[in-house]
Amino acid sequence: MNNNLINWSDFTKVELTAGTIVDVQDFAEARNPSYKIWVNFGEEIGTRKSSAQVTKLYTKEELIGKQIIGVTNFPPKQVGPFMSEFLVTGFVLEDGEVVLSTTDKKIPNGTRLY
Repeated sequence: MNNNLINWSDFTKVELTAGTIVDVQDFAEARNPSYKIWVNFGEEIGTRKSSAQVTKLYTKEELIGKQIIGVTNFPPKQVGPFMSEFLVTGFVLEDGEVVLSTTDKKIPNGTRLY
């Protein structure tokens, strides 16, 4: 039996939002190889920054313009000298690499997943 069951109101508290990556920079100070990324989540939320440990599966160039899904209602979190403003979502593989959660087709930035 799954003891981690949630109800609908629990799920709706998590703001899973589509946004487009607009900038990517190396995050040299990170403990694990990472990028600093900036994502446009649309007019209401704006552009927010986060870090992502995806350097082995994605180049900076291929990330620009990619639409991803982020959790936009987490409080900011200090990651070394960098303040993360949302949580990048992805699937962790057996080897620890992360495949980003993306949209199947382009949708307006700021669209929520329900």
